[in-house]
Amino acid sequence: MEDVRSPKWQTVFFFLCVYGMDVVFCQARYSIPEEMPEGSFVGNIAKDLGIEISRLISGKARVVTKGGRQYVELSRDKGALVVKERIDREELCKQTTPCSFSFDLIIENPIQLHRITVEVQDINDNAPIFPKGAVNLEISENTVSGARFPLDSAVDMDVGINGIQSYALSPTDNFKLEINSQSDGSKHVEMVLQGELDREEHDELYLVLIASDGGSPRKSGTVRIHVTVLDVNDNAPVCKQAVYKIDVMENSPVGTVLTTVNAVDADEGINGQISYSIAQASKEARELYEINQVTGEITTLNSLDYEDERSYILNIKAKDKGGLANTCKVVIDVVDVNDNPPTIQLMSFSNTIAENSPVGTTVAVINVEDADSGQNGVVQCKINEHIPFKIESSLTDYYALVTDEILDRENIAEYNITILVSDQGSPALHSNKTLTVKISDVNDNAPVFGSDQFRTFITENNSPGVAVRTVKAGDADWGPNARLSYFLEDSDVMGNPVSSLVSINSDSGVIHAVRSFDYEQMKSLTFNVTARDGGSPPLSSEVMVTIIVQDQNDNAPQVLYPVQTGGSVVAEIVPRSADVGYLVTKVVAVDVDSGQNAWLSYKLQKATDRALFEVGPQNGEIRTVRQVTDKDAVKQKLTVVVEDNGQPSRSAVVNINVAVADSFPEVVSEFSDFTLSKEYNDNLTFYLVLALAAVSFLFITTVVVIISVKIYRWRQSRIFYQSSLPVIPYYPPGYADTGVTGTLPHMYNYDVCMTTNSRKSDCKYSTLGGQSVLVVDQSFSETLQRAMKEKEFLENAESPEMVGPFFYILSFCGGV
Repeated sequence: MEDVRSPKWQTVFFFLCVYGMDVVFCQARYSIPEEMPEGSFVGNIAKDLGIEISRLISGKARVVTKGGRQYVELSRDKGALVVKERIDREELCKQTTPCSFSFDLIIENPIQLHRITVEVQDINDNAPIFPKGAVNLEISENTVSGARFPLDSAVDMDVGINGIQSYALSPTDNFKLEINSQSDGSKHVEMVLQGELDREEHDELYLVLIASDGGSPRKSGTVRIHVTVLDVNDNAPVCKQAVYKIDVMENSPVGTVLTTVNAVDADEGINGQISYSIAQASKEARELYEINQVTGEITTLNSLDYEDERSYILNIKAKDKGGLANTCKVVIDVVDVNDNPPTIQLMSFSNTIAENSPVGTTVAVINVEDADSGQNGVVQCKINEHIPFKIESSLTDYYALVTDEILDRENIAEYNITILVSDQGSPALHSNKTLTVKISDVNDNAPVFGSDQFRTFITENNSPGVAVRTVKAGDADWGPNARLSYFLEDSDVMGNPVSSLVSINSDSGVIHAVRSFDYEQMKSLTFNVTARDGGSPPLSSEVMVTIIVQDQNDNAPQVLYPVQTGGSVVAEIVPRSADVGYLVTKVVAVDVDSGQNAWLSYKLQKATDRALFEVGPQNGEIRTVRQVTDKDAVKQKLTVVVEDNGQPSRSAVVNINVAVADSFPEVVSEFSDFTLSKEYNDNLTFYLVLALAAVSFLFITTVVVIISVKIYRWRQSRIFYQSSLPVIPYYPPGYADTGVTGTLPHMYNYDVCMTTNSRKSDCKYSTLGGQSVLVVDQSFSETLQRAMKEKEFLENAESPEMVGPFFYILSFCGGV
């Protein structure tokens, strides 16, 4: 479609729009005249391509020129292309027509690529210029009419109608001007002699050659021609070839001989000497080539470049000393060599791409060109292998770098993509460019603990706040997605909230004990720890943590048997007939600790006779180590130490009284000296008051009874003395038989009396000792001792009649 704008030069053409995966390619063409001032309007690209101005601004639309100068820039807020700097068509394209330059308009997010071509139209801003300001010709006076004298053509940098259109010679009395158009479009100017010259009449002639272009306004250039009339030289030089065609490699070194122009002259002497010169050539050709005036060798002055100019034409003039000349044409074709490596230019590039980007996402748009021609300019583009990217050809010389697989930042976080381009020359030239593409993280990985569960140990009686263990989780993500926080899962341990037992640092994962643990109350606790990352949405995982409380030797052994009481003496009975190894008793103890802290050992610390008893170190059994003899004391006191195996060890001490006797009286007499302290409870105030009243009542009663007994004994003493009745113990009605036998063998059992409803009995019994244990209270021991003495008194009394009353009183007092 063509759209002609207000300036007559300005034209827009839309050739093509291609819609790729996520890249849009379009082409547009404008035409403008050269030498437009800066800021001049080129075209409304937004309107022509149907793009909103807001899209140009948000997409950071910009003009990208592939090398060289940037003649046009984009005004985003207006959506227009304007001239950035003066455009000189002759500088840009020289004589090439049509003259144009291209650039790319790139819009991002999503990527749009538009190829813009601007054709520069020529204006008549250059006048024709002759290579020389003056030309000197020497012509023999006998030169025949019609002789031709070639002149240097003028050069006009403009093209078309603005180029050279006509030549004019003034005056035209002796010469006329002929213009011959050559195959390459250039004009060959010659002066033709119209009549014979007469040196004697005019030895010098002055002419002016005018070259005019066809522009508006018309411009022209002039050259002065000075003709010197010489004497006779009747043979002009003749070139052996009218046209010389030469192919030269563009990488030929300076000074390379291209060819030799040969001309011959039939004259002899000085008129046969020929000199060579470049009659007509472009300014660039004169800077690149020179000819030897004597030999006619054409050599290079500077390095050639096929990409600058591919062909040159030189008009060589061969002139003799008589002034006669001839011309030949030398056509020099520069042959391309593969001396230009391909070029890589990034048109658009996103150096960061999300790891969840779909396959086919465009990462970069690349332009690849080679200034060489033919196979030397055919370019192949590829990237390094084994990466999740590929390169696709979109338009001529354009490639798109796109994703080819699903990306995973945790596997590879950064790719160095090397773009390799090579041409088809021999040898091939290569170029490469490395792009670094970073993969941005997406929260697609949950935290992972190093173990399925964690077990740790803590010693009981720990200090509150002590660090127990650190739980750590790893997250393969990066940045905030990998920033982990740790939490305790709400749960109960033995009826206690887990938060009342332990706490966890949310940042470091360090688990602290909130309080001191007691192994005897809690041997272990299990709870869950949650690790949560900082992603959106966050991901989390749990792990089970078990804390095992280790025992500490903080409890001493406890003796269960024999029971240690405050107001009684425990006595074990050993008959004198006991054999070696006789089991006296067994110390039973426990330790609430565990492990080696609860391993108990027993040893005999003190003993009345160490040679008589021993203690089993493991079972606590007290046995005799020899036969009991009559010499052994009745009263034996043993001190047994019960010790655990902790570090440091703890122990308990138990005192055991052993009676070595065969009769109960012997036991009682020995143990009457034992005094044991009594412990009273402060909480029994009520019972003490009650006991005080009872004691007061008993005291009064006792006084009355004693007086009565004395009176009665005095009156009945004679009767009792003469009586032969046996002695029968009498129990007053205020006392009751307990019905419990003692721990001595049956033959030594005694019935024991105690007061009814008494808070503290005179005798206490232990059910753990079996038949070999006798518990004797101090008061009871004293009573028994008094009874034994009274018995001896009665047996030795001279008046048997007094036995009955005395024993009655003894029995009554014993009950008290």
